[in-house]
Amino acid sequence: MISLRLESLGRLALPAALSLGAAAVASASEGGGAHGGVGIPWGEVLKQAVNLAILAGVLVYFLRKPVSSFLAERSALLRKAIDDAAKARAEAAEKLSAVEARVARLSGEIAQMNERMDAEARAEAEQIRKSYAAEIAGIRAQAEFTGQQEIKKAREELRREASELSARAAEELVRRTLTPEDQERLVRENIQEIEGIVR
Repeated sequence: MISLRLESLGRLALPAALSLGAAAVASASEGGGAHGGVGIPWGEVLKQAVNLAILAGVLVYFLRKPVSSFLAERSALLRKAIDDAAKARAEAAEKLSAVEARVARLSGEIAQMNERMDAEARAEAEQIRKSYAAEIAGIRAQAEFTGQQEIKKAREELRREASELSARAAEELVRRTLTPEDQERLVRENIQEIEGIVR
């Protein structure tokens, strides 16, 4: 396609240069004498135009294939670069969507892990509370049992002391109130009772 453009450009350039040259010659022949030779040297312009047309024709003829192949290669490289860029963009978009999906999945997993850890923490706190409640109940029961034993022991001690005090007080009272005759009579009565039991 580029070589066709160059060929059409070469075909148009040569006739355009020749037309310019012919117009310059015609203009020079008409107006050259009227100005007394001080005007534009149209003959020289015509020579330069012909030289330019020949140069353009030679350049088009010899450079058409290399320039067209260079432009075709350049066009192919640009097309390939555009295609590669489009592929890279599509791959990047896929990777981005995969990363976004993974992040969303990770967010869900993190939320589930947080919920699971909260549930485990609540269960462990409940278990610790029950364990401490059981220990506290055991300590209370032990304290109550120990207290009851101490109270029982203190009561028995008080009873023993009270009975000892009562016995001492009764003995003292008996000593004061019993006369020696009463003592002999009690001794005789006790001996008789014992003899009656033994027989």
